[in-house]
Amino acid sequence: MKQSHFFTFGGETLFPSEPIYTVSFFGHRVISDFSSVESKVEQLISALLTHHQHVDFLVGRNGDFDLLVTAAIKRWQSQTHSDACSLIWMLPYPTAELQPHLFDFEAYYDDIEVCQTAAQAHPKQAFQIRNREMVERSNLVVFYVAHSHGGAYQTLCYARKRGKALVNLAFPE
Repeated sequence: MKQSHFFTFGGETLFPSEPIYTVSFFGHRVISDFSSVESKVEQLISALLTHHQHVDFLVGRNGDFDLLVTAAIKRWQSQTHSDACSLIWMLPYPTAELQPHLFDFEAYYDDIEVCQTAAQAHPKQAFQIRNREMVERSNLVVFYVAHSHGGAYQTLCYARKRGKALVNLAFPE
């Protein structure tokens, strides 16, 4: 019988150890306490990469939290020269900035995916469809949600409803 191994972050047992682990990130466009959130993100990334053979990190590119997470993952990759993780940019549809800068984006991200279901939907619905697909793919969903409105909050509610393991970095431990 396979034995599951759990580890803790912030004093709570969060997730079983698996060889391949998928984590998605969602947060507000504006972060007021940038350095505190950055520190929490770096600690979480370090814990995940210590306890898993490989982690696929699914990220957007739509605000402070997304950029902070992406930068933390890229720093980890450059400091360790390890292939223990993949940084995957998840798009709801091909954006106007994608094609003219595709070469640069492909050099920065390990993979770029367009959510086909979202790409076929109305643009106002596309982000939430993409977010839900990211949640469904994830073993762990990480949030920075400090108020009860907006797309990140809606995604947090969806992840809770689906019974996903989640962490909200907006609140002190």
